[in-house]
Amino acid sequence: MTSNCPICLGEMYFSFQAKVLLKHSAEYEVCNMCGYLHVRNPYWLEEACSSAISATDTGLVMRNLSFASKVASFLFWVMGERGQGRYLDTAGGYGIMTRLMRDLGFDFYWDDKFCYNLLARGFEYGEHLKGCRAVTAMEVMEHLTDPVAYIDEVLQVAGSDTLLFTTELYEGDPPGPDWWYYSLSTGQHIGFFTRTSLKALGSRLGLHFISANGLHVLSRQSISRNRLQWATRPWFTKISSVLIRRQLKSRTMSDHQRMMSAL
Repeated sequence: MTSNCPICLGEMYFSFQAKVLLKHSAEYEVCNMCGYLHVRNPYWLEEACSSAISATDTGLVMRNLSFASKVASFLFWVMGERGQGRYLDTAGGYGIMTRLMRDLGFDFYWDDKFCYNLLARGFEYGEHLKGCRAVTAMEVMEHLTDPVAYIDEVLQVAGSDTLLFTTELYEGDPPGPDWWYYSLSTGQHIGFFTRTSLKALGSRLGLHFISANGLHVLSRQSISRNRLQWATRPWFTKISSVLIRRQLKSRTMSDHQRMMSAL
């Protein structure tokens, strides 16, 4: 029995079967049009997400450091941010990304329905902050059962027209069950994208899609991929982060003072 792709509405076909959480049988199906691959009926999600951050995710901090430098460079050099804009980090986990971006001088706020905010307390997103220049969703897309509805909702909530996000892509046929990104031991990764599927996702929502150096962008604005590629080069982002922090003026101490006065 076939079903329709949640991205482009093409037909989904059985790809392979694997065991998640060491006990649940999962059927993976792929779209014959855009290549979107997902788990059919991931009935174990509540169990898998009982802990929002998996104990096996030893790369969490390193990834956030890399994400923050890329996003900062893109916002500063491509979107022209000079300290006046507001941003939302959706599904922000422990608040690492929000804290790093504020330390660099960006006015970032945190939101996550499934995780406790440990590192960006006092900077939770609220409706009174609506009017964000962009939303970030770092390593979120692979967790979603309905990416279209999620993106549409989060952009409306933030009052934004631009989403910056990360997720591992594959090309060609779906990788075999031993691909690390399936994260079979945690059962939390249920959707996997190709560039074609992300373009289709953008089209469905009326957004342009560009991607370079692991950072993906969906936006109603037409943004140059060459500029994105230039701004997110690994060696450049390391240098750029230092310059940006000086130019925008880090919010580390001003946030400290704000929290002290709130005590």
